[in-house]
Amino acid sequence: MFDKLDKYKQNGHFFLTPGDQLDKVCNAPDKQAGVFLVYALKNGRIELVYIGGTGEINEKKLISIQNTGIGGLRDEMVNGVEFSSDIPRKISWLSQMEKENIEALDIYWYITYNDKHSDSPEKVENMLFETHYGIFQRIPSWNFEL
Repeated sequence: MFDKLDKYKQNGHFFLTPGDQLDKVCNAPDKQAGVFLVYALKNGRIELVYIGGTGEINEKKLISIQNTGIGGLRDEMVNGVEFSSDIPRKISWLSQMEKENIEALDIYWYITYNDKHSDSPEKVENMLFETHYGIFQRIPSWNFEL
């Protein structure tokens, strides 16, 4: 579904199960910009529930991470907030998994801005939303705040 992500060779994935700690299992790098996809495994089915990303491009340079020296994909995944709350994902994702009886999350990440690529994570994220919407006529369920 997202073949356009194949060009990003700096990528990876990990699983989050109810007994895990997100900050322990997350293998995404710090201080790098990119996008991530969260798939829920429930009742033998897999569903994309969230599309996210971090890092802003302005005047052809990465500003949100390089200028502040903090953040990055890992920080966004672990400490970013969701579900209209100020609760970080390291807590809210586990809570949402319990609420929805999700057995595990399979989380894929892609670095879109590095020495090989200078793609804005925001633009890549928008492309992912458009592709998903074109197929399913809706956005992923955890992105309802958009």
